Amino acid sequence: MDETLESSPPTYRSEGFPGQRLGVVPRPQLEAAAGRAVTRRLTVTDAGYFPEAKGHRRSRPHGATEAIVILCTAGTGRARFAGAEHVLAPGSCIVIPAGEPHEYWASDESPWTIWWMHVRGTDAPELVGAMRREAQPVLRLRSVDRVVALFDELVTELERRPSPSRALAASGIAWHVLTRVAADAAEPADGSPLERAIRYLEVRVDGSIRVSELAAMVGLSPSHLTALFRRATGGGPGAFRTALRMTRARALLDTTALPVAEVAAAVGYVDPLYFSRQFSRVHGLSPSAYRAQHKG
Repeated sequence: MDETLESSPPTYRSEGFPGQRLGVVPRPQLEAAAGRAVTRRLTVTDAGYFPEAKGHRRSRPHGATEAIVILCTAGTGRARFAGAEHVLAPGSCIVIPAGEPHEYWASDESPWTIWWMHVRGTDAPELVGAMRREAQPVLRLRSVDRVVALFDELVTELERRPSPSRALAASGIAWHVLTRVAADAAEPADGSPLERAIRYLEVRVDGSIRVSELAAMVGLSPSHLTALFRRATGGGPGAFRTALRMTRARALLDTTALPVAEVAAAVGYVDPLYFSRQFSRVHGLSPSAYRAQHKG
């Protein structure tokens, strides 16, 4: 459970919060889950919802046995870990690895509303590591409602009669929470230069623009924009544009009878042969062979 090992007595609240929800897995069932095929990889030990949690404070100078995920949806709070203090505002999330000393607390003036969960398992360190960023330990989410819906589903599972099937379902939901948060936080912020560049390329998938022109359009140098693209997508602007074109080409090949030359033109390739070479390089087969595959 989200126990307090060390706290500040004036702000500690022990009786819970009006409207809170809490799901706790009995410890013997956790031991059983650790021996089963799927749940041994990721198991939820506790999860909950604390609305307007005035006086909420937790301090663990030696860390917790499980990794902790906290999503703030209203109000504010603070967290101290990894040698620094961080503010949590609506739409932000922190992930604290197992064993890491930490402390977190709700604001007195505007106490936070949070969804939280504790997880353990053989894959937990890797999943938590995918979410952690040394330069940005507080993750800002774009689709908070989607993550909240997952948390709600998770807590609902834990509130019901415990069973191996519910533990399995909870593990799957928690896995989805962790990967959704990691993917969501990696997306560029709305209105940022990278987001504007990406949106331009998505809208003009059949267009042609130099990296220098795209960078000037969003107010960055070409090298800075390229570095941002590589960090967010794994490749530069050119690779990202090619991926967009190939996605659109696959859709046209799968859903229309357009000749390959017309598909090439529709996604911005003047030379159909060059398009076919590019398509074969990406997919390992020609556009015609791809179209002939039986899918579904």
